[in-house]
Amino acid sequence: MSYTLQLFAAVILDFFLGDPRWFPHPVRGIGRLCSWSEALTRSLFGKYLYLAGICTVLIVVTTTVAVVLLLLQAASSLHPLFGGALAVFLLYTTIAARDLIRHSNAVYHKLKSPASLDQAREAIGRIVGRETKQLDEAGISRACIETVAENMVDGITAPLFFAVAASFTSPFVGISPIGCSAVGAFFYKAVNTMDSMIGYKNDKYRQFGMAAARLDDIVNFLPARLSGLCVIVAAFFLNLDYRKAAKVFFRDRLNHSSPNAGHTEAAAAGALGVWLGGPSTYFGQVVEKPYMGEGGRAAFPEDIPKANKLVLVGSLIFLSSIAALQVCAN
Repeated sequence: MSYTLQLFAAVILDFFLGDPRWFPHPVRGIGRLCSWSEALTRSLFGKYLYLAGICTVLIVVTTTVAVVLLLLQAASSLHPLFGGALAVFLLYTTIAARDLIRHSNAVYHKLKSPASLDQAREAIGRIVGRETKQLDEAGISRACIETVAENMVDGITAPLFFAVAASFTSPFVGISPIGCSAVGAFFYKAVNTMDSMIGYKNDKYRQFGMAAARLDDIVNFLPARLSGLCVIVAAFFLNLDYRKAAKVFFRDRLNHSSPNAGHTEAAAAGALGVWLGGPSTYFGQVVEKPYMGEGGRAAFPEDIPKANKLVLVGSLIFLSSIAALQVCAN
């Protein structure tokens, strides 16, 4: 099977299977490794929290990469087909498109069904970090669109970007391109998982999690910007306002506390003609976020399926583009 077919096979597996709840997901293992490493390095380095955080990053990344390499080598030693199949399976576990859309659709259906608004707030609370108890219909819709657009990068395009980038190392390391892709995707998931667990700007993690947060900013730099551009192209194919998507993207994409999260959000805001950003409550405190949009309106529930399509089509454009580059380079 060619590399391109193996790459798309991993994406198709995610599309049909998602994240089975019965299966011990490898990314959860990264989370446990991160917690264990944090306890270890805090005990070893005491008050030197920045140094402890750097060591945690090194432990989690090197251990994750080493385990994936060992698994692939063991499978390949039995038969090359086993090695390829395992690599496709491991790569599939790093992609979260189906689950992202499933959770988003759950919010949409709660908003559109006779269910109470409290049920919609509960559904959106499963996928956002902000407080949801006081959100109205527009606030829930806005939160859902923002998290879908932002997680396009973390859950779909960035793992695929590092998968394809790592495949170029195949001639130098003696591992198949799809095996290198699995390693590259898991490198990214290790970094991203650490950021979600320890990359906070509070008293506990401001110093300890700084290295993880900075590394996450670095690895997402290119994928976030390329993903925003792909959302603009997707808006064209979906007959949405691609001109406004481009305008808002280039103007508002840095209107976010994260250097990377705003790119896809800005493009989506322009394409859908809605305002994103604004006040959100975290841990009892209202945070005023800059607005993104152009002559728009408050988000409606009907905008959620449109945002889902934008993310899916944009991700397909992203994947097709980087896969084509890989084919041309080889």
